[in-house]
Formats: sequence, C-alpha cells, structure tokens
Amino acid sequence: MKWLVTGAAGMLGLDTVEELLRRGEDVVGLARAALDITDPDDIRRVFTEHEPDLVVNCAAYTAVDDAETDEDTAFHINGVGPRLLAQACAEHGARLIHVSTDYVFDGEARDTPYPEDHTPAPRTAYGRTKLAGEEAVLATLPDTSAVLRTAWLYGAHGGNFVRTMIDLEARRDTLDVVDDQRGQPTWSADVAVRIADLGPLIGPGTNGILHATNSGEVTWCELAREVFRLIDADPDRVRPTTSAAFVRPAPRPAYSALGHGRWQQTGLGPLRDWRTALHEALPHIRKEISS
Repeated sequence: MKWLVTGAAGMLGLDTVEELLRRGEDVVGLARAALDITDPDDIRRVFTEHEPDLVVNCAAYTAVDDAETDEDTAFHINGVGPRLLAQACAEHGARLIHVSTDYVFDGEARDTPYPEDHTPAPRTAYGRTKLAGEEAVLATLPDTSAVLRTAWLYGAHGGNFVRTMIDLEARRDTLDVVDDQRGQPTWSADVAVRIADLGPLIGPGTNGILHATNSGEVTWCELAREVFRLIDADPDRVRPTTSAAFVRPAPRPAYSALGHGRWQQTGLGPLRDWRTALHEALPHIRKEISS
C-alpha cells in the first residue's frame, strides 16, 4: 500500500509519517510547499507521480481566531482542499482519511460526550470551514473515506499547550489557566498510530466519522497541573481562572469531549486514557524541546 500524507510538516503529519515509516510502510509526506491541496493541478501532478492507495489529509488552516476575520482563506483550505483531494481519490481509486475537529460542535453539552452522529452546530468560522471539509469528503467518498475528529492535540513537534506549560513553568512563578473548559488532551502520536491501524481497514462498516481523542475528560487548568506534577513542579503554582479572563475572537467550547462508540465496529477500540498518554509523551516532548 502506498500512503500519501498531506500537511506533513505539522505536528500530526510528522507523527503520522514517522509511525508509517516505523512500520515499514511505503509513505510520502508532503508539506504545503510540496503540495497545495487547494490547487487542482498540483493535486493532479502529485497523484500522477506517486499513485497513492491511501491519502491522509493533515493539511488544515488551524488559526482559530484569525479565521473569524479571514473565513474565505480558511474555507479554501479546510473546505475546498478536502473536496479536491476526495475527487482525486475517487478518480484514482484511493481511500482517504481526513482529520477534523471538535469545533464542528457547539460546545454547549455539559457532561455527555458528543457521539459521532450528533448533529454539528459550529459556532466559529474555523468550525464551519472544517465541517464543510467533512461534508465534502463524505459526499464524494461515502464508502472509502474516514473522517477522524480530534481535539486538544499536543505532541513533540510544533507549538501546543503542553509544550507551552513546560516552557512557562521554567519562566514564571505562577500561571493562571482556564478551568471552565473541559475536553480531552490527545497525544498526536496516539492519533498517528490509530491512522496507521485504520487505513487498511477502511471500507463499508469501517468508514465515516470516528472520534480520535484520548479517553477521559479534564479542564485546561487540571491538565496544566498534571503537566507540572509530571515534571516535578508544584501543581499549586497553576491557578484556576475563567474564560472571561482570556477573551478571544473565536469562542472556545465550554465542553468538547467526544464519544468513541464507533471504534467498536472497527475492532480497534477507543484511544487510551489521557493521563497514561501524557505520562508517556512527556519524555519525548522534553527531549524535543532540549534538542
């Protein structure tokens, strides 16, 4: 099987390519400079050159706040790009795994994780554009695509909340962190493993929408305190605050935990607990920071 990973310079893209190479797979990872997913000619060239059997689309416009004033650009990358990739996959008989987000939901749930079939209701430009990409992929490749929604991603590569907490612990006596937003911290390497596991299985019954987040729930403040604890810093230096203290152009979901019911159909089961994943991830992240 020949794999093609788009957005391969990003956190999840890098981890996905690394995981596939570790398994001895035939994989090509292309960053935006090598493949613009919004350019049909560029897509045609890449498919002709590499003839992929399975495409993993990690390319995305992820500047959540900037999208509020630049929704056209976000839509072009998050909505049009996936549609063009899906059309190319249909023409070449390739399967597609498309990465999406918890922002397709309204974030108003209180204590029940959103199941895969919950009706989307995005409240932000970013969420609307990501939903457009989901819909385009599923409409074009109803039997040979999977949409993996993930959330609160962190990893060894690129900027993310966990790396920021490690950095700020060394530079500040105390930190104020939001304690009224709940979600699922998710190690990008765990998602990459799941992508590699799922790819060969995609077909009727193992297609459609699946939620790829680590299990369990936590607030940002609780996550920051756990990071401090694991790096032998005092968790009490992290002080709880509210979202009102950090007003952003795009509203953050108050609750964005995702349900994992559909994984049973694939025989793979849901991703492991977020604490277990974080404990394993931290040495890799700290090594990358120090390198």
